[in-house]
Formats: sequence, C-alpha cells, structure tokens
Amino acid sequence: MRSQKRLNEIRKLPCVVCGRSPVDAAHSNQSKDGKGMGLKACDSKTIPLCRNHHVEYDQFQKMNRSESVEWFAKMLEKTERMLKIDTNSDSVF
Repeated sequence: MRSQKRLNEIRKLPCVVCGRSPVDAAHSNQSKDGKGMGLKACDSKTIPLCRNHHVEYDQFQKMNRSESVEWFAKMLEKTERMLKIDTNSDSVF
C-alpha cells in the first residue's frame, strides 16, 4: 500500500541510526512486507535512513539477510516512536 503522507513524515525525521539529515524513506527488503522483483514493500514498512545507512542496509554491507530482518524490526519500532514524539520532547538518540 502506498502512502505519500507516511513517506513525507518519514522524510522529516533524522536518520534512525545516526541522527543526520536529510534522509531517504527506506523500505523493508522483506518479501513478507510486499517486497518483490521490481516492487517496493508497503510504505508502512519504511524507516528514515541517511544515504550512507540506506546503502549499507540495501546492500547488506554490515549484516546478512537474517540479521537485517531483526535489525529492521527494531528500527521500525524506533521510527514509530519518533513519529509520535512531540517536538518539545526529549530526543530518541
């Protein structure tokens, strides 16, 4: 499912790993989330990643596929918390 609103909100956040901006709305690489040949996963399965971390994630540079599944789930949970934080609240970093 596509959601331009979700993608726009993700792009307003800092990188979920390092806190830098700008970010990409990085989609899950897992078929269970709708990823397929030439298809992106559902937009609800996106996290904010700076360009460097996005490339590392997509190319499995620092973890294998099974490790990336667990890592992405943790980063998605953190992203959901970040989306709910008031701008006057403490940072998640």
